[in-house]
Amino acid sequence: MSLSAGERARYQRHLSLPQIGVAGQEKLKAARVLVVGAGGLGSPAALYLAAAGCGTLGLVDGDAVELSNLQRQVLYDVHSIGQPKAVVAAQRLAALNPDIRVVAHALELTPDNVREIFAQYDVVLDGTDRLSTRYLINDACVILKLPLISAAIHQFEGHLFTYVPGQGPCYRCLFPHSSDGLVGNCALAGVLGVLPGVLGTLQATEAIKLIAGVGTLLSGRLLSYDALEMRFEEYRVTQRPDCNVCGDAPTITSPGAAAAPATPAGVRRLSAGALHELLQHTEAAAPLLIDVREPAEFRTGHLAGSIHIPLGQLPQHLAQIAPDAAPVFICRSGARSYSACQLALQARIGSPANLEGGLLAWAAEIDPTLEVL
Repeated sequence: MSLSAGERARYQRHLSLPQIGVAGQEKLKAARVLVVGAGGLGSPAALYLAAAGCGTLGLVDGDAVELSNLQRQVLYDVHSIGQPKAVVAAQRLAALNPDIRVVAHALELTPDNVREIFAQYDVVLDGTDRLSTRYLINDACVILKLPLISAAIHQFEGHLFTYVPGQGPCYRCLFPHSSDGLVGNCALAGVLGVLPGVLGTLQATEAIKLIAGVGTLLSGRLLSYDALEMRFEEYRVTQRPDCNVCGDAPTITSPGAAAAPATPAGVRRLSAGALHELLQHTEAAAPLLIDVREPAEFRTGHLAGSIHIPLGQLPQHLAQIAPDAAPVFICRSGARSYSACQLALQARIGSPANLEGGLLAWAAEIDPTLEVL
């Protein structure tokens, strides 16, 4: 793809770099990059990729903008609150650079749609904050042979990793086993506002290098950043022969095959409607509702009669729950409450229930006045 006169003027600083020049800028113009998660990480990554002239830029995000996002998600402003992130982000990026094509995928990435979406792109950036989604993205990239640039943040720390098909380890090689609810996301653990700016910009840097074919990528290396100490560290990582997706005998051969483990035997799944029905028509004692979110989340809004025990404190309190109490665990979206059900089973508490979709589902289906942080 040749550059127009306007593009030559816009990207003059790139064209002046011998490592990029006209050839590299034309590669950027031809590139198709997908950013999954248009939040703290996706905002700076997408802004710099758009400014750099990435020809096609896709954005996947099923959430709407919330006031608490504005502390770090620089694609949005107060006028964006309540609107779909992917749509607002696409408008902002198109205004920044009308010469590129921006595609908004205003939906949640799932095993059912990941192949169709990823097939439209050449490079994927992961800016999500749920481990199950990170594994889904990783598995799809390995299976579809797409480069992946993955970043994650937590409070004052972050890390960055690049997967290049056939050249090094994947995300599962680094983190073979983990659980969504046991790792804090931004709402649960908090995050320094500028932290995703650092990591998201580094993601964009890796993407530009990968597309232009310059420099050395983070393949086989995990880059760690500590904002409190203002220190970067690097760890060498190798491909695991026993990796379930990129190893010698992979057991995951389809994206999403391991993204959503089956609900363990003994755990009841309650939709918002089913719990509402249960609360309305219980002839015996009301069910034991245990909210496992953090204090600030609980203070913002909760179901009447629910007991507050943050997930991190739950193991110390399980002995106080009767084995036949059949508790219903509640969180924001259903991930932490799912982990609480697993902990309850390990403590021999019978029939724990998980509110599927959490209080977000309750607010959407039952009580729109409930404020959920």
